[in-house]
Amino acid sequence: MDPIRIDQLIAIYRDGLLHDTLPFWLPRCVDREWGGFMIARDRDGTLLDTDKGVWQQGRFTWLLGELYNNVEPREEWLEPARQAARFMEEYCYDPTDGRMWFQVTREGKPIRKRRYAFSESFAAIAYGELAQATGEDRYAEKARRSFQRFIDHNLNPQGVEPKYTDVRPMKGIGFPMITIVTAQELRQSIGLPDANQWIDRSIDVIRRDHMKPDIQCVMETVGPHGEMIDHFDGRLLNPGHAIEGAWFIMQEGKLREDSAMIETGRTMLDWMWQRGWDQEHGGLLYFVDVRGLPVQEYWHDMKFWWPHNEAIIATLLAYQLTGDPKYADWHAQVHDWSHAHFVDREQSEWYGYLHRDGRVSVPLKGNLWKGPFHMPRMQLVCWKILEEMKSTVSSHE
Repeated sequence: MDPIRIDQLIAIYRDGLLHDTLPFWLPRCVDREWGGFMIARDRDGTLLDTDKGVWQQGRFTWLLGELYNNVEPREEWLEPARQAARFMEEYCYDPTDGRMWFQVTREGKPIRKRRYAFSESFAAIAYGELAQATGEDRYAEKARRSFQRFIDHNLNPQGVEPKYTDVRPMKGIGFPMITIVTAQELRQSIGLPDANQWIDRSIDVIRRDHMKPDIQCVMETVGPHGEMIDHFDGRLLNPGHAIEGAWFIMQEGKLREDSAMIETGRTMLDWMWQRGWDQEHGGLLYFVDVRGLPVQEYWHDMKFWWPHNEAIIATLLAYQLTGDPKYADWHAQVHDWSHAHFVDREQSEWYGYLHRDGRVSVPLKGNLWKGPFHMPRMQLVCWKILEEMKSTVSSHE
């Protein structure tokens, strides 16, 4: 990747973030009456639904705090982050058990709670960024408490029925990989004391139970001790999810200068790129079967925005860390395919859902799942990686 291409990519990611993605969401999604963010938006930003996803409240608050702390301390980013945090504090916790809701009305009345505690993980990183931005200890304490709730509930769920009975117990890769990135964020924002221990433990679980060298695969779901489950759910792979976890682990290896961690993440990327990249139409398939059998989920061959965001990061980071031109080629593949198909060049932001051949399936820009998180995080992370690469190239000239 030559200096000219690095400069071109910096401009694409930096300007896309600051002048395309953020202006789509701000200020239109800020609810000045009730607080928080209304994310459900049509292609042109028109409001589709006033309900508020709690994931999105935490995720966008985190992003705005991250930008304030690491790009520029703009009040236009901090103020909506603070008001969204107030909304979360007042309306997004169930007073009976302290758990967070998954979905609430515009006014903050609870609609539903999910079995998993991922709302808590996103709230934790949001509070962490606000603690760093404001210096207020109360945010740091909320970040620590939210992280502990996330950990405790996933390790020992209380008050919920298990997803699988004891006839066929299973566990997913989601908990260890989200533990890694949440601990990484809190280590950076509030100096979480036991961050490294949780990261190490989670990487060990992924290596031991989810990575299968004999078939070169990262399993999405396994038995309690890493057993392969030869049924629809057990055979189901989500390549983008594993690739996301891969860059979390590579990033940790980069920070610690740990070549074994980098190799783990690189291996996960290699295996799941081969299984997930659509050789016929390009882009990443959403689900595939580990044995190449038909998949039960009917949306398996659609192209979702977020796996492509994560693959863009993972391939660029792998190239930075290894210098292997294969990763530069893969990055160009996924970058070019994504920017050719997901980008809405008339209205800004990205479409979220495409058919296998790249045609738009639904034009909305926001819902309970899609919002200002995966895509702007990709733009920010890639911008920073490329700045580091540019600095390295300049120092050797």
